[in-house]
Amino acid sequence: MANNSLMVPNNGIITQPVAWEVQEALHDPYTERHPNFIEGPSNEISMEELTFKNIIPTFSDNSLTISHQKFIETTRKAAEVIFGAGNVTTAETRCSHPIIGRIPSAQHKKASELRDDEKTIFYQRLAWIAHITTLTSSINGQQVSLTIGGTRSYHEDKLYARQNPQHFRVFIGFRVRVCSNLMLTTDGVSDNLLCMTEADIFQKAFELFNRFNEVKESTLYNLEALNNTWLSQEQFCKIIGRLRLYQALPNTQQKALPQILLGDSVVNAATKEYIKNPNFGMGDGDGSISCWQLMQLLNEAVKNSYSDLWIARNANCTSFASGIANALNGTDNSYGWFLN
Repeated sequence: MANNSLMVPNNGIITQPVAWEVQEALHDPYTERHPNFIEGPSNEISMEELTFKNIIPTFSDNSLTISHQKFIETTRKAAEVIFGAGNVTTAETRCSHPIIGRIPSAQHKKASELRDDEKTIFYQRLAWIAHITTLTSSINGQQVSLTIGGTRSYHEDKLYARQNPQHFRVFIGFRVRVCSNLMLTTDGVSDNLLCMTEADIFQKAFELFNRFNEVKESTLYNLEALNNTWLSQEQFCKIIGRLRLYQALPNTQQKALPQILLGDSVVNAATKEYIKNPNFGMGDGDGSISCWQLMQLLNEAVKNSYSDLWIARNANCTSFASGIANALNGTDNSYGWFLN
């Protein structure tokens, strides 16, 4: 394992070199499986099962949709162009909302009498991630790695109509290994790609990864800066209270504040994690936590989201923690309401 230091131009915030750990391929710890990267109502599924056991839905004119497996394969190929062939791990994949059917010859059979070859299935929703094996670093003693992935849901694609652009979400960001979280920044997330073909997916994913590749060091340091901004227990409690209050505000008042996608269930889960989480919680001290820890508590809480909502909520956690840090440092008071 070698350490490379990549200098970042001084923009008034970042003043240190980025220490990336370049992993040797034969000793890469990120080639092992990382189950439960999302803990919502979904099931792990292999690429083999997606390819050979799932049918591919069509539009009303019988034109094919882009299958889940083609979405994954095409996006990974775009990443390999940017980060090098062989440096992108196989995808960890989870699906939900199965659409179950049967072949015509089995239409009169009872469900208990169906053979496996008489059943059909495809999954409406998909979430997947893969690691860039050559780029890892450390923040606050936790190892992070550069990660790509995506989500999609067929319910957005209007299968009842003629062929039309399909919806995909692709992201690139950093993942904390200790609790299987992702931290996504605005520069590193594309909320929605509208694509007609696999070539469209490749082109748009390539553009996203290439754009993020140019700013990955500064993004990492912006995340590290959160570790230097601290919240007292009283301030954390104010934030929790304000997040609850935000949900009940009239729309006009909500629109005057930054958008928050974190509902009561996320706030409840983050509060519980603050008490008990050994890595990012209050610990045995005075209850103070860093904004880095706040972001991780929120990230951990959104892992129970549906797969198609996961990216947007995860990115919102990062934006919120960064906004709180800026308010505390006096550089931007957009999120100051949550501390008052």
